[in-house]
Amino acid sequence: MKLGYMLFYVRDVEKTLEFFETAFGLERKFLSVEGDKGYCELNTGTTVLGFVSYSQAKSAGINFIEPQSEGPAQAVEIGFVTDDVATAYEKAVKNGATPVAPPAEKPWGQTVSYVRDINGFLVEICSEVTK
Repeated sequence: MKLGYMLFYVRDVEKTLEFFETAFGLERKFLSVEGDKGYCELNTGTTVLGFVSYSQAKSAGINFIEPQSEGPAQAVEIGFVTDDVATAYEKAVKNGATPVAPPAEKPWGQTVSYVRDINGFLVEICSEVTK
């Protein structure tokens, strides 16, 4: 078994797709929008990052809690690994991400930063663990 994709439910699939393309430099793999139903995928390496519209998820009988842009983040995060955490963090914030924690060196040899996306999801931008 392998992890093929992670899906997140959002209000606006197209807006979210454009945000992840500009803020994080991800490449669009697929987009389908029909009325208020939408689904998209982004290439991230070995695992696909996907976004599903609320109405698409609800039509499949899925109940969920909508993410909030204010207050505590949901108990999940999207994690991106890069060689240049500071530059990636600055690019994300410049393109609409909300700063949470600037890049910081951790005792285990990793640089870690956090932002929130336009939907309120927590996004970690970090380096590889070196220890």
